[in-house]
Amino acid sequence: MAQYLAGVRVALTGPRKSKEMALLVEKMGGIPLVRPAQGTVFLDDRSIRDGLVSLISDPPDWAVLTTGMGLDAIFEMAEDMDIAGQLLDVLSGASIAARGYKTVNALRKRKLAPLVRDDDGSTDGLIREFAPHDLAGKKVMLQLHGETAPKLVNWLEEQGAQVRQVLPYRHVPPEEAELELLLNEIVQHEVDAVAFTSGPQVRFLSAYAASQGKLEQMQQAFREAVIPASVGKVTANAMLEEGIEARVVPEEEKMGALIVELGRYIAATHANKS
Repeated sequence: MAQYLAGVRVALTGPRKSKEMALLVEKMGGIPLVRPAQGTVFLDDRSIRDGLVSLISDPPDWAVLTTGMGLDAIFEMAEDMDIAGQLLDVLSGASIAARGYKTVNALRKRKLAPLVRDDDGSTDGLIREFAPHDLAGKKVMLQLHGETAPKLVNWLEEQGAQVRQVLPYRHVPPEEAELELLLNEIVQHEVDAVAFTSGPQVRFLSAYAASQGKLEQMQQAFREAVIPASVGKVTANAMLEEGIEARVVPEEEKMGALIVELGRYIAATHANKS
């Protein structure tokens, strides 16, 4: 494998698949630094159980699904409650909107297809594709993952929809010491790139930087010396909201693709300088 990352220090902020990402960075000649900016994600059983009971007793007109992992979690809980068949019937009877190819794949596994899907993997893309549909007075089940989606909820409610949210996972902050270490490395230019794999990682890091009075310093470091890289468009949008413009975003929203694309970006940058 080409040594595109020779000597490059890459901070990996995701708790999931950090070992695999670290190995890939090493194979490309880089120095991986595992710096979790997001804590363990845990299942909110009570929330899902209550949401499933509500769904089946009062089926929605629309089911809006935002992550494949979240949909799988809901079905696992439904199987545990012996109501997976009923859940499938409810979704089969509803109009489905889906964000992201992983969500579409999770639906396909269950022989379901979305009527509406985003055009670019983002919430804005989903809203654009939703626009022609009349949602006034419609009951909408919104499946989230890890955190709330105020923009999507507000838009649905502005269209006159009655929104119920199901949040199967919640993201928790990482250890403060981890954030402190990562922030200092960014501000002092001790890392060359930071690879973000979810919106919460960016938000937790930015909130910590703000609490330390170093948010502007961090944003400046990302503009000048440290390369901000994103696993996909949704995470890149979250970065932009925090004043960080991703310089590397792979077409394929996968962690391996992120590291490979980062290597290509650095190789191209070096070629332009020489």
